[in-house]
Amino acid sequence: MKVLVFGTTGQLAQALAAVRPSDIEFRAIGRSEIDLRQPASIRDVITSDKPSVVINAAAYTAVDLAESASQEAYAINADAVEAMALGCSDVRARLIHVSTDFVFDGAAGRPYRVDDRTAPLGVYGASKLEGEKKIAAVAALDWRVVRTAWVYSGVGKNFLLTMLRLFRERDEVRVVSDQVGTPTSAVTLAQCIWRAAMEQSGASRVLHFTDAGVASWYDFAVAIYEDASDLNLIARNVKIVPITTSQYPTPARRPSYSVLDKSETWARFNIQPVHWRVRLREVLKGMK
Repeated sequence: MKVLVFGTTGQLAQALAAVRPSDIEFRAIGRSEIDLRQPASIRDVITSDKPSVVINAAAYTAVDLAESASQEAYAINADAVEAMALGCSDVRARLIHVSTDFVFDGAAGRPYRVDDRTAPLGVYGASKLEGEKKIAAVAALDWRVVRTAWVYSGVGKNFLLTMLRLFRERDEVRVVSDQVGTPTSAVTLAQCIWRAAMEQSGASRVLHFTDAGVASWYDFAVAIYEDASDLNLIARNVKIVPITTSQYPTPARRPSYSVLDKSETWARFNIQPVHWRVRLREVLKGMK
C-alpha cells in the first residue's frame, strides 16, 4: 500500500509517521514542497504520485485568527480538501480527512453522534465543515472523515505544551472550566486513522474518534499539573484557578460541550477505549 500524507511538522503528522504500519510505502509532503492554497498543485501531486490512500493531516487550526483570516482558513480547510478529493477520485485512492468537534455548537448536552445537526459557531468550524461537504460531493470517492477534538502530544503547539510552559513560568494559571470535551492523544488518533486507511471494505462516512472520558479545560490542566509533578517535569507549586468563558473572552466563540459519541467507530475498528487520563500519563512519560 502506498500512502501519501499531507503534513509533516504538525503533531498529528508526526504521530502518523511514528506509528505507521511497517508494510506500507509512506510519503509525507509539507509546506516546503506544496502550497495548500494552490488547489491545482495538490491535485497534480496526487495524480502523479498515484497513492492508494491519501491522509490529510494538514489544516488551518488557528481558531481565533480564523475570524479575521477567513479567506485563508477556507482556502486550506475547504478548497485544498476539495482538490485532494478530486485528485483521489482521479486515481481511485481513498481519502482520510481529519475534521473537528467545532462543527457543532455545543448546545446538545450529550455526546454528539455523526448524524447530529451541525452548527459551527465560528470561521474555523465552518471552514472545516465546508471541507467535509466538498468531500461528500465528489462522486464515486472512497472517503472517511474523522472528527476529533482536543488533540495534544509532546511536540508542536497544543494545550499540554502551553500548560507545561505556564506552570514553569507562573505561580497562578487561570483556566476555563465551563467548556467540556475530551482530551485526545495524537498517537491514539493516528492509530485510529491507520485503521481507517487500511480497512479492506466499508462505506464512506463520517467517523468520530477521541480518547474515552470527558473533561473541562480546567480538569485537563489540573491533570497535567498533577501527573507532570509526579514525573518531576514540574518542580514548583502552581495555583490553578477555574474561570468562566466570559472571564476569558476570545475572538471566536467555542462550543461549551463538544464531547463526541465514538461508539460506532470503536465497534467498526474493534478499538478498546482508553480513558484520557491514562493516555495523558503515557504522553508525559514519553516526554520525560
